[in-house]
Amino acid sequence: MASTRHTRGSTVFERQSPPSALVDTALDGSRLEVFWLSDVERPQFPRLTAGVDCDLAVVGGGYAGLWTAVLAKRRDPSLRVVLLEADRVGWAASGRNGGFAEASLTHGEDNGRSRWPHEMAELERIGQDNLDGLVRDLDELDIDAHVERSGMLSVAVERYQARELEERREELGAAYLSAEQVRARVDSPTYLGAEADSEGCALVHPARLAIGLARAADRLGVEIHEGMRVTALRPTGGWRDPVQVVSGDVIVRARKVALATNVFPALLPQNSRMTIPVYDYALMTEPLTDEQLGRVGWTGREGISDRANQFHYYRLSRDNRILFGGYDAVYRPDVDPRHEDNWATYRRLAAHFLTTFPQLEDVRFSHRWAGAIDTCTRFCAFHGVTAQRRVAYTAGYTGLGVGATRFGARVMLDLLDGRQTELTELEMVRQRPMAFPPGPLATLGIEATRWSIDQADHAEGRRNLLLRSLDRLGLGFDS
Repeated sequence: MASTRHTRGSTVFERQSPPSALVDTALDGSRLEVFWLSDVERPQFPRLTAGVDCDLAVVGGGYAGLWTAVLAKRRDPSLRVVLLEADRVGWAASGRNGGFAEASLTHGEDNGRSRWPHEMAELERIGQDNLDGLVRDLDELDIDAHVERSGMLSVAVERYQARELEERREELGAAYLSAEQVRARVDSPTYLGAEADSEGCALVHPARLAIGLARAADRLGVEIHEGMRVTALRPTGGWRDPVQVVSGDVIVRARKVALATNVFPALLPQNSRMTIPVYDYALMTEPLTDEQLGRVGWTGREGISDRANQFHYYRLSRDNRILFGGYDAVYRPDVDPRHEDNWATYRRLAAHFLTTFPQLEDVRFSHRWAGAIDTCTRFCAFHGVTAQRRVAYTAGYTGLGVGATRFGARVMLDLLDGRQTELTELEMVRQRPMAFPPGPLATLGIEATRWSIDQADHAEGRRNLLLRSLDRLGLGFDS
């Protein structure tokens, strides 16, 4: 996706692109390292050297697995809970995302309303309750994740986006911001208007959240083991028999299993084509001085995203660095560190940053990194239970899992307990998404869709025949 493309029009990031030399200077000296993970002390948990019996085995040491382990012990402290992590706790998506804990469980209102219109009001209420519960849990568990309830700005950077906001002005009410109003909050020459959400997003330090959950789980008595790549499940026998969780020559025998492997290969055959890895990229600046930050304003410290299909997200850290990520979403057939150093994407992000904030041309980037997102065809997580209610799973968060994984953990625990709850009765929970086609067909379809999304952003948001067809099929590729 070259930023010089002008097929049916140009975007603001092409019309106002900064000089190449300025981009190179901004990136010079940046290191390929996840800032969040370098900014927190990380405990080490021992490998398991012999098989054990437990009540609940949790596979995966990211947000979904950690919330499952923590909530299970809080529900019933007598349970023996064993968590197995292939690498280190929080090292993957949970330690390298943007830190936007959003209330949405459906990857935005439009996606949710197109799929489950009759229960959207309920999903929004449950999502807001989940976010509020997350913040409350962090306080009760004494986890300092640098939580900020500073709200979210969704900014229009093209004229058609501003027109869409203007048409919804009455519906939005006080949430509508004109170009002058949004630039009084955060000053960017690209801003033509915005929608403000004061309640639906909390900003967190993602690695502190993951490591804090691990420490809390450890205090609650969860047995955490790192370096334990699970290669197989053996749910043999009847519902009273334990499931064998295999990691090398170690077998954990569990009455119940919660799978929280997300972007990594599914351990259940029926989920093998339910998610694909899409790489997301981010930059982090050096800390801004008070004078530099004053050029932008941003005293409200809101999280920000723009309203394009290929959107950017950005926010301030506690020490006033700016994280700037998104736009390119690169499909890869596997999860591998070699996909992380994509220099063309980092240059594109740096150029877009300087277009957004040209008054910060003297700011340098200190870190650059990437991570794999577990994308599914409905763009929000799916959940289920199998093996006579002994194995539950959650996956497919598509980049919006910081808050929603807590919801997914609660769903898995309810399903494993056989409880009919408000969560398990949701159609969103009971319904599975469409699987991706096999290998080459998936690649062809995904690349065609990416191209079409790029064309839509160059054509005032107009969706071509492929995107309209996907919309009708309920696949809705829009970000």
